[in-house]
Amino acid sequence: MSTDAASGPLVSVPPPDRHLDRGRWPGLLDVPHGARTQAYARIARALFHQVVERLDLTVRVGEGPDAPVWGRGGPVMILRRPDEFFARLGRGGLIGFGEAYLTGAWDVPGGEEGASPSALGDVLTVLAAQMPTLVPGWMQRLRTAYVQRPPRHQVSSTENSRSNIAHHYDLSNDLFTAFLDPTMSYSSALFEHQTIARIDPVGGHEVATAPDPREPASLEEAQARKIERLLDEARVGPGSRVLEIGTGWGELALRAARRGATVHSVTLSTEQQALARERIAADGFADAVTVDLCDYRDVVAPEGGYDAVVSVEMIEAVGFDYWTTYFQKIDEVLAPGGRAGIQAILMPHDRMLATRRTYTWINKYIFPGGFLPSVPVIDEITRDATSLRLLGEANRLSFGGHYAETLRRWDEAFLTSWEDVRALGFDDTFARMWHFYLEYSRAGFASGYIDVQQLVLEKRA
Repeated sequence: MSTDAASGPLVSVPPPDRHLDRGRWPGLLDVPHGARTQAYARIARALFHQVVERLDLTVRVGEGPDAPVWGRGGPVMILRRPDEFFARLGRGGLIGFGEAYLTGAWDVPGGEEGASPSALGDVLTVLAAQMPTLVPGWMQRLRTAYVQRPPRHQVSSTENSRSNIAHHYDLSNDLFTAFLDPTMSYSSALFEHQTIARIDPVGGHEVATAPDPREPASLEEAQARKIERLLDEARVGPGSRVLEIGTGWGELALRAARRGATVHSVTLSTEQQALARERIAADGFADAVTVDLCDYRDVVAPEGGYDAVVSVEMIEAVGFDYWTTYFQKIDEVLAPGGRAGIQAILMPHDRMLATRRTYTWINKYIFPGGFLPSVPVIDEITRDATSLRLLGEANRLSFGGHYAETLRRWDEAFLTSWEDVRALGFDDTFARMWHFYLEYSRAGFASGYIDVQQLVLEKRA
């Protein structure tokens, strides 16, 4: 189906399932309890109240006519079971916050109350815009004492990476087909025809302004624009030998092959490999593109090296501990004078440093082992450990607003297609989880808390 805009009425988000399969969702219905939980819940309630009172948000604490209302007015958040919400928030932080949405301890108004499916993202955007200051400074200094650490089995080592990737990308190709555009591109699109809109006065790099949601450009066209720009920056053309780290479902490899390049693409997803190979063969490029099930660390370059390395939103799965390994491998396989074009989701450097050992809701439910880098850490690693150099303003593009619009369209398509997805065997809790994931991500980009950029590195000759 087309995902440019919903062709019919949007379905509502399924309500919480109080009889969910505990084997599929272990521990989700177990509300924290005990004396310590009660103490943490009281602290969480006081801090949350304090935060909300300075935000453009409306929080209803309970559902009765006499329920307190907090906040300065704005998107509506309903604490349907306040005691459970604060117990989960106090003991689990942002993981507890997300789990409380899955169980329905908090929610946004439903369709019968006049709210749209984007209501969740509107609430989360207000919170994301204040993310660095939501927790008081004195508590942030103590974060190492109370935040959860990523479990060892999720660290993106050679032994763990395959299972980390399978957790998300091997769910079902049909699931992703339900909400992605025909290119099967699972990364930010680039909507404006004129991609370079202004110069960031602070960072100096080129920035694409946020797209107008009413723009008629299709998601398919915008995804093609994103890929073609990255291939241009990596100087991929006739005769180029290209390594792609992270195949996706094959669209970038196909477009590089149409330019006359030969492509070696590597992935750890069996589902993606199968569909990418099918698409490549159907387009007649099986002789020009190979798709191997291979860890990036095991790639061996052809004699003379690759002319270009391209990687779209794969570095997020590499993990903090392996960024140096990742860039050293690119340096090792790239020919002198060759370029690496990388599209990466990024966070501010100070937040990256503060959260690099934190276990998050996204890690637990969506992307095990994942973590977002910053531009300064990429520049530092490549300068200290490789012969790669990050190119400057003329080659770098920031377009986080475009990711917010991409995610809005994905979520709209997902909700519209929910009955088809349900038929694949996914339950209503999965629908709430996926909706939360897409809107949580949209909020990060819409608020500017996180960004997506195309970065270009060149290997010194």
